[in-house]
Amino acid sequence: MAGAPVPEFSSRDPASPRFWDERFDKAFTPWERGGAPAQLRRFVAGAARPLAALVPGAGSARELALMCEAGWDATAIDFSPVAVAQAQALAGPWAGRVVEADFFAYAPPLPLDLVYEQAFLCALPRQRRPDVARRWEALLAPGGLLAGYFFFDDAPKGPPFGVKRDELEGLLAAGFDCVADEAVEDSIPVFAGKERWMVWRRKS
Repeated sequence: MAGAPVPEFSSRDPASPRFWDERFDKAFTPWERGGAPAQLRRFVAGAARPLAALVPGAGSARELALMCEAGWDATAIDFSPVAVAQAQALAGPWAGRVVEADFFAYAPPLPLDLVYEQAFLCALPRQRRPDVARRWEALLAPGGLLAGYFFFDDAPKGPPFGVKRDELEGLLAAGFDCVADEAVEDSIPVFAGKERWMVWRRKS
């Protein structure tokens, strides 16, 4: 997408489904990796058992097939109807596991072992971060995992809206312990040098 002109958009509010509908509809999705990243692949392969997982703000949900093929009970949600339709078209036999839903209202049918973070926290306006953190904690039972990619940056404009490390720790420290924190080896350009693979375990 480097060098390609940025389309014209009418919606400027990333808290609105219409904002994301426009971008998926016009194929302007520079945050999309195009496949499941390496550390997630290793995490799924190394899991001791299949997990019940939720992928919020899933976009094209390219990680979903990896999880489902490993026997996981995984569901991808997004509040953008256009994103959901595109994800369902890509998901093949797992299309029924892509659901149009609002993360803040969605009630999983089964208790969750894992919430996967990938460009969701950084997609929403910064003022929603405490709500996201509270929802992560509410969705997971003690011992449950929040795992994925966290984008660290202090540029004022977005999305993606980067987070500072001390802010992220402040959001999560009351409810989670960080049990993995690694450099990312296969970042796409928009996140290069500014993201970490992290795993947070829900406290008892």
